[in-house]
Amino acid sequence: MGTDYLIASGRRLEYRLTRVSDASRPTLVLLHEGLGSLSMWRDFPERLATMTGCSVLVYSRYGYGWSDVLAEPRDAGYLFHEALVSLPEILKQLDISKPVLIGHSDGGSIALIHAGNFGAHGVVVLAPHIYAEVKTLLGAKAIREQFEKGVLGRLLQKYHRDPVSTFYGWNDAWLSEQFRSFDITPLLSRISCPVLGIQGCQDEHGSMVHIDEIATRAKDVQLVKLDECRHSPHIDQRDKVLHAIDAFCRRLH
Repeated sequence: MGTDYLIASGRRLEYRLTRVSDASRPTLVLLHEGLGSLSMWRDFPERLATMTGCSVLVYSRYGYGWSDVLAEPRDAGYLFHEALVSLPEILKQLDISKPVLIGHSDGGSIALIHAGNFGAHGVVVLAPHIYAEVKTLLGAKAIREQFEKGVLGRLLQKYHRDPVSTFYGWNDAWLSEQFRSFDITPLLSRISCPVLGIQGCQDEHGSMVHIDEIATRAKDVQLVKLDECRHSPHIDQRDKVLHAIDAFCRRLH
């Protein structure tokens, strides 16, 4: 299946849209993690489309994958820009009016910010961040050490046009003084659509407090907590995540 390109916020972004003929079904919009990209979802989008019968959109944000290379430092508000400016442009261009936002890590934060401001048909978050937890910041520091030793950089070369700018664009923002005040808990109460929160019990980059807080504040939340699962539930427990999302989508439909 080929990759297409669109322009959002003045940047050229790669995307792939698998459409189904049943227009009554929502479109699942996959939002990748802080070092993710279109290709790093692997076969998850195709598996999701086959299982749910829904159209699936996956794209690489600016500075990721084979989208435009990041040309400037990210500021601490970049997640809000993605949720409130870039994502609405993408949805409008592709005529997606009933999105189910499925976000992993940073992508989960983007999904929640968008839903809290614009609404959505549904939201699925995989290991989201609702504030800058100390555990997450320590993890970002540890990842920086791995990158500068070279191993992580070689891995990211397979998935990003410019892995150096991709890495530091994300890592510098997260480790900035300004990002310590990142906190989206106040907007969770404005999310009226159903939410599915999924997190691994062995998540090395965040604790259960994030999805537990979503369940406390948002109106309609279902939680799935997975054992033998770290920060990427869709990789560590792929089948369980696929079945959970399929059941969620059937409920929405």
